Amino acid sequence: MVTKILIILIFVGVTVGVGVYARRHAHTVDGFILGGRSVGPWLSAFAFGTSYFSAVIFVGYAGQFGWKYGLAAFWIGVGNAILGSLLAWWVLGPRTREMTQRLKASTMPDFFGKRYNSKALRIASALIIFVFLIPYTASVYNGLSRLFGMAFGLPYEACVIGMAIVTCVYVVLGGYMAAVLNDFIQGLIMLVGIIAVIAAVLAGQGGFSEAIISLSQIPAEGTELQGPFVSLFGPDLFNLLGVVILTSLGTWALPQMVQKFYAIKAGPAIKQGAIISTVFALIVAGGSYFLGGFGRLFGEQIDYAANGTPIYDSIMPTMLSGLPDILLGIVVVLVLSASMSTLSSLVLTSSSTLTLDLLKDNVIKNMSEKKQIVWMRGLIVIFIIISAALALFQYNSSVTFIAQLMSISWGALAGAFLGPFFWGLFSGHISKAAVWASFIVGVGLTVSNMFLGFIDSPINCGALAMLLSLAIVPAVSLFTPSVPFQVKPPAQEGAIDREYLRMMERRSREKD
Repeated sequence: MVTKILIILIFVGVTVGVGVYARRHAHTVDGFILGGRSVGPWLSAFAFGTSYFSAVIFVGYAGQFGWKYGLAAFWIGVGNAILGSLLAWWVLGPRTREMTQRLKASTMPDFFGKRYNSKALRIASALIIFVFLIPYTASVYNGLSRLFGMAFGLPYEACVIGMAIVTCVYVVLGGYMAAVLNDFIQGLIMLVGIIAVIAAVLAGQGGFSEAIISLSQIPAEGTELQGPFVSLFGPDLFNLLGVVILTSLGTWALPQMVQKFYAIKAGPAIKQGAIISTVFALIVAGGSYFLGGFGRLFGEQIDYAANGTPIYDSIMPTMLSGLPDILLGIVVVLVLSASMSTLSSLVLTSSSTLTLDLLKDNVIKNMSEKKQIVWMRGLIVIFIIISAALALFQYNSSVTFIAQLMSISWGALAGAFLGPFFWGLFSGHISKAAVWASFIVGVGLTVSNMFLGFIDSPINCGALAMLLSLAIVPAVSLFTPSVPFQVKPPAQEGAIDREYLRMMERRSREKD
């Protein structure tokens, strides 16, 4: 117990110390929410990865999908690495960095407002982010109760409040720079921890070969496939693909993920960051799902609901319960790291969006830069309190609405934003009507499905919403007036572009 407590105290001390150190970067709005747009590839890549993979992935998703698909769940990690990380960086990274710099956009709603010349789109997208990110932050605490209860005997309430306080302190002090510096440290812990845990768990099952043999002898419900949980694509390929699409393509439009491209240095840093983030995702996500694939070997030890359904959040903690104290301490810090890094990214995104896109100039006129930072810091505190309260409320009640809303947040956000953001970066022929259509379909489909359940899996519903967004935006734009690029060329290109001025003058005459 002393060893585990010491590990936690060192972790908390380093985390808060980083927040104090990063205060010097947080005196301007650009510095507080983007680190001055000068964050290097290693910090950006680790920030992307740690925001991507929270305790929800390690405890919830790895246990749930490992149980359902066996070792084929590893494909989810591969999809996260290739589609969710590598291609996201290669395709979106350079263009996002360039466009947001030229538009002087600091948030995703800011991008929509300036790219499509619409204040209404900016406000609407900010409201969507507020509605779906705030409850999503509560899900970050999931999994902590069982792990901390197993390791320390602490109640869930103490775990939630402690994590909320530490995260609040370092984000309020140092803003984005404190978050990415801590993300780097926490990412290293996650890399080391997942490798050590996989080795220890497999060793406890007699080694890799023995674990595979044991797993191959377990049948799957609804299929006559032999050795379904060690087969290449598992017992349910269709639903496995839905999970891959939702958890991989979603990063292309989630505001807390895309913001990492706003802040990175220009030039080769993006290419370097792509490789680093891909390797990180393959180890952390691939390792988590690979480990979860052996969950059926612990079927007699995990908890079950009254109807006989496995309690998925109990699978990973059960697998880890027999680890040595020192390794169990590392696992707890691993999950704590994953949770805190994601929580810091979410509340920073929410506070900056609410301050810059809803309050500034709409509710509060002439908001100075100093006031903007004060508001963002205050909202960070409020949002962390709200997320902790939601997590505690859900844990201590039978209300399932909050949990359902968390489960569809990725689908709703990415389903609304993917098409407008992607096509808005690369095409000058996208219309406002197409953006509104994507917002309505993305949010409407996922929310209505939550209540009506016409698509059995909310994961498949979210994946469908993303694909529809990519198709709807160019389709609607064919029949509605487009909003061309109206961006002044970068200052480093020299004097003001005369052709650009002539174009703007011509448009002004036509409008008159």
